[in-house]
Amino acid sequence: MNVGTGGRVAGVLLGSALAVLGAAPAIAAASTATEGPATISAGRLILEPTARGYQGSVPVTVTNRSGAAEYYSVRITEPVAGSFQGLRPTDACAFAGRVDDRRIVECGLPGPDLAPGERRSFAVTFEVLTAPRPYAMTAADGRVEVVPGHTGQVADGEDFPTLFRSTDGSLRHPRPYVRDTEARAAIGAGVGPVELTRQADGTYAGRLPVTVRYAGDAPHDYLAVLATLPGGLEVTGTEPQDAPSFGGWFEVPGGQLTAGEERAFDVLFRAPAGTVAGDLGTVELTLSTLSGADEVRDADPTDNVLRVTLDAVDNG
Repeated sequence: MNVGTGGRVAGVLLGSALAVLGAAPAIAAASTATEGPATISAGRLILEPTARGYQGSVPVTVTNRSGAAEYYSVRITEPVAGSFQGLRPTDACAFAGRVDDRRIVECGLPGPDLAPGERRSFAVTFEVLTAPRPYAMTAADGRVEVVPGHTGQVADGEDFPTLFRSTDGSLRHPRPYVRDTEARAAIGAGVGPVELTRQADGTYAGRLPVTVRYAGDAPHDYLAVLATLPGGLEVTGTEPQDAPSFGGWFEVPGGQLTAGEERAFDVLFRAPAGTVAGDLGTVELTLSTLSGADEVRDADPTDNVLRVTLDAVDNG
């Protein structure tokens, strides 16, 4: 799945696997050369208001100035933390560090090796999950750099300006975009115990409908929940389900949430065969907001924890 459909990049998973990739050391950038084996140029990024935050792309062109066909990668510094979505046409990408909390992403140049003198254009797409404003805004410049595969060193680089278009279509008199630094996530559910009913194989299964709300626009890659369970019980997943659960950990389905978004899903529980019908104890669900390998501090952690009683029911 590509980034832009739940925070993942083609060829490299950038959702839950981001905990691994995000810990990789940054790739040291060489100083930009005025003359070199390749050049790169970029336009400006205009982020357009949509029903889901802002979306936009910046056009980029790479030129092979060497005398041989060459593979290139492109290094991108996103202008807004958490905004990078992918390339169009797509290619594999991986995180390569951070600067001022903004991610540095390294991607293959789409297509085959670049012939001598050949130019190739593509777009880098971005999404900022915040409520559209009635005024234009500006953010830090992003940056693109080209790296010849045989050297691993930056051959050329260029900054690109970033503007948010207002809801009335204007780019004039932009104000600085200021994003939340703390998450404002919450988890809730209906009142009453969750019933796990006996199945044909003797196990017990049940589901808990929950709702997760994301009130602010702090950058994040995904939300996850840790279930602390009574002995013998397990979480088998969610419905709908985007990613597998690991032990008591599971992702909130649907990827990143935009400011003010609410998402409902079911958490699925199972108790082993031989479980005695009756009160099984209490499950505790703790919601976390994650950016790479790091947990984003929450402004009010008291609404990040949900406790629910589980009952086993034998209808036979």
